Amino acid sequence: MYFEEIRTGGCVSYLIGCERTCAALLVDPSLDQRGRYLAMSAAKGLRVQYVLDSHTHADHFSVARQLATELAVPVVMHRHAPAPFVDLRVEDGETLVVGDLRVKVVHTPGHTRDSICLVVQDRLLTGDTLLYGATGRTDLPTGDSEALYDSLFEHLLRLDDSLLVYPAHNYQGSPPRTLAEERAKNPRLQKTERAAFVEQMNNLNLRMPDHLTEALRTNCTGGKTVGQIIHEAAQKIAFMTMEELRRRIESGEPGIAILDIREADAYAAGHIPGAIHLPRGQLEIRADDVFPDPTVRVLAYCEFGKISTIAAATMRTMGFSGAVALDGGMRSWREAGYPIERGAPHTPQTPSRRSEVP
Repeated sequence: MYFEEIRTGGCVSYLIGCERTCAALLVDPSLDQRGRYLAMSAAKGLRVQYVLDSHTHADHFSVARQLATELAVPVVMHRHAPAPFVDLRVEDGETLVVGDLRVKVVHTPGHTRDSICLVVQDRLLTGDTLLYGATGRTDLPTGDSEALYDSLFEHLLRLDDSLLVYPAHNYQGSPPRTLAEERAKNPRLQKTERAAFVEQMNNLNLRMPDHLTEALRTNCTGGKTVGQIIHEAAQKIAFMTMEELRRRIESGEPGIAILDIREADAYAAGHIPGAIHLPRGQLEIRADDVFPDPTVRVLAYCEFGKISTIAAATMRTMGFSGAVALDGGMRSWREAGYPIERGAPHTPQTPSRRSEVP
């Protein structure tokens, strides 16, 4: 059996493959590692047959849907998973056939309603139900401490003690432990009475995960993250460095219109010399009035260099083929000590000579 752990910070995904048939299963893939999964499976000659999420993640972005689409394979989750793009909805006791491997599904609600664990040969993939020295939390959407107690003490802990535990999180980089070792040493599993365990789980007072709302939105719907939107926009445009823009401003030669897409108060407090003001929210509506010539070269910038990337890509989609974005933002421009103008927004119907530099 091929068995590879792929770590992204504290998150862990798994590439599991049959040596004879080269069929494979990818478990809990993270958006940040999309290219790595494809490269690893290709390098090992594996053909991914299923892409599986052990539950609806609230602390990171799943790439299951995108990979499944690229590889033309099904997304696998429990039947209670809210995501509408799940192709194969499994239930407790069912088995996935991956070449010669048999992957058994164990439904373990508690961390989330749709949590599942997987048994494959001598290994137990526990998702966020059971972690090294801990368990999954139950204070996030669809979490249930009572259900987690049943999942752990009535199901997982009744499996073969020799199974090696592989969770979806491994913050300390700990080596694999057996189920027997977790039962004996995991602090949360020492509360074996239901009431004591539930009280323990209900009083953990853990910090909410970063990007909680965005992660749930994208993982539940298959929508795009903000990072994905910016990345895709960046692939459609060119950029200009701050040093090049400063050089052009100082040369005083016409050639490119500088466009500040921040709000009016931010523009008035300080902007790049000669910049035209057009807020991002009005771009599609007013771009034709401000730039009647679609061949004009426009350089968009914002505070941090992210929204301007989307704005430049939008302008290119609209037909402004010369639109580019500043590689950086107004904050970096200020910190570099580059020249700044202050004053009320300047939004002419057509770019003035003052608003253009080469």
